[in-house]
Amino acid sequence: MLTLADLGILRRVEIDGEGTVQVWITPTYSGCPALAEMRVDVDRAVRAAGFGAVEVRTELSPAWTTDWITDEGRRKLAEHGISPPGAAPRRAAGPVPLTLLPTRTAPRCPLCRSADTEELSRFGATSCKSLHRCRSCLEPFEHVKEI
Repeated sequence: MLTLADLGILRRVEIDGEGTVQVWITPTYSGCPALAEMRVDVDRAVRAAGFGAVEVRTELSPAWTTDWITDEGRRKLAEHGISPPGAAPRRAAGPVPLTLLPTRTAPRCPLCRSADTEELSRFGATSCKSLHRCRSCLEPFEHVKEI
């Protein structure tokens, strides 16, 4: 349903002088368990497009942010019942401040668009999503956390 480009994970693609396709990806977070699978999928897709030599590189800086998700990616998430993230928190340059209180978002229901939702669990199927329920239509849904 989503491509790595939709999610902003695909950073750039180049072909070097020897014909090797070099692909840079930035995972959603450095410990993302899907990183190995993403690398395999990118390699497979480039080879299926007719290229023989592929190098998939991981680029951790700058760190990925949910702001990199494209409008198309946000639309696809919502169409498939996953609440897309809002704007990522803005920080000044320098160290990231530590806050001991949880940050809470009130995402809109991707099905009926109601803002009357409640968080059921801070973690959904993956660490980057939380589980919510709409109080209007009573449907559960996942929300991609703002990073």
